[in-house]
Amino acid sequence: MIDINESVMQVLLAFIVVGPLLGAVAALLPAPPGLKGKSPEQAVLRHGVTVTGVVLVAAIVLALGFDHDHPSKMQATTDISWIPALDVRIHLGIDGISLPLLVLTALLTFLCALYSYFKQPQGPTPKAFVALVLLLESGTLATFAVLDLLLFFLAFETVLIPMYFLIARWGGEGRTRAAWKFILFTLLGSVVMLLGLLLIGIKAGTFDMVALATDNGRSLTTSVQVIAVLAIGIGLAVKTPMWPLHSWLPDAHTAAPTVGSVLLAGVLLKMGTYGFVRILLPVAPDGFRTFAPYLAALAVVGIIYGSLACLALAKQGAKGDLKRLIAYSSVGHMGFVLLGIATMTPTGVNGALFANIAHGLITGLLFFLVGALKDRTGTTDLDTLADRTGAALYGRTPRLGGLLAFAAVASLGLPGLAGFWGEMLALFGAFDPAAGLSRPAYLAFTAIAAFGTLLTAAYLLAVVRRVCMGAVAQDAPRLADVQSYEFAAWTPLVALTVVAGLWPKVLLGLTDPAVQQLLAGGTR
Repeated sequence: MIDINESVMQVLLAFIVVGPLLGAVAALLPAPPGLKGKSPEQAVLRHGVTVTGVVLVAAIVLALGFDHDHPSKMQATTDISWIPALDVRIHLGIDGISLPLLVLTALLTFLCALYSYFKQPQGPTPKAFVALVLLLESGTLATFAVLDLLLFFLAFETVLIPMYFLIARWGGEGRTRAAWKFILFTLLGSVVMLLGLLLIGIKAGTFDMVALATDNGRSLTTSVQVIAVLAIGIGLAVKTPMWPLHSWLPDAHTAAPTVGSVLLAGVLLKMGTYGFVRILLPVAPDGFRTFAPYLAALAVVGIIYGSLACLALAKQGAKGDLKRLIAYSSVGHMGFVLLGIATMTPTGVNGALFANIAHGLITGLLFFLVGALKDRTGTTDLDTLADRTGAALYGRTPRLGGLLAFAAVASLGLPGLAGFWGEMLALFGAFDPAAGLSRPAYLAFTAIAAFGTLLTAAYLLAVVRRVCMGAVAQDAPRLADVQSYEFAAWTPLVALTVVAGLWPKVLLGLTDPAVQQLLAGGTR
């Protein structure tokens, strides 16, 4: 690690949040003639790679300068009065909980921009595409960096408009309906969430998340906490998404372009679970404890429901869409995240945060791979895909087939890969929940969730068998194997999946001290 002055860290964090927004504005301006290259479209796509690359470098430098000996301490903090009448402040900062999500967002957005530069999206002008991706990145990074409830809400909402247009204008079949479903679900959830945030701010006399976490709910009555947790929880649950508020997700993923699916699964879903950990657990602990068993119950229902839906789609002869299957798998995987949070234990919450990062890496890679298959075969339908690939990706495109198999076994939680630790820690947390929670109920939740891991293995192995295995048909058309730009975009995700699986302390060393302090009574 490197020693960086606190003021430099402040500038870096501010740049990481604001830089993509400035880049989005610049993307809409005419490019100087000397920078256009072969075409204006190429110039603006190169601009997207440059801006996201610079932001990623800044995020890595920020991570290297982070004081890893004190990850529970808020670092790189900026605190400026913005709206004095409401005591709303521009308050930024990071700790061991938010730093991994910040770096993950910067990495996935850069890889999406790099992929789009070589595989130009089909749709309206690339100017708008690049501007929307950068606006999406800015809103997501701000969500993980702001420490004021109202700023959190603004950042939380900022991502909705760019994702809506990415689905509606660059998506595939059914994109208009999917985009409207996405925006209506998330907006309605956000309206309810805003009421809960306002209730906390007004009753506590501050919107500052650090002060509220340190207070640990002492200035809020139990009834206020219960109402606030219910209202805020609904908005966060829609974004997560939690069963039964998940129905927008399969349609959105199926219709979205490849990079839209990667960003939606890789970072946008994490905003909901991050809100549970950053806001509800420390700010309204008594209210959260009231709803924790119900949250855990819905989480395990989501695990089983998502797995059964995937199993039905993966079954031979079923009209299954591979993108839709991976979308339903996200419902199950995020169920483990919610189960870990609902235990209210350091073990469970650490598992939830680990599973968040693992899901972003692995599912992001899966959507990249499915996009590559669609580019080569023109479909994501499993039956048609099996016919057009001769059900033998291993034989025809060994690298692509091998990567798909790797992502599948990582997603099912193979020990030694990132997907294992988060789900295992969530189960351990549910086996011994926090004081005041019913252990018999949580033991039942643990057993049901453990059964869900078997269903996950079943449907993912079925997908690998249908798409990757079998004899190569003699008349099967040729398929291109992994291209150099695809290799560049996917290798970091593969490497990090292996590193996090073999060396979980990389993440747990950051999150555990912050989680311990957060559950004990806030952050400093």
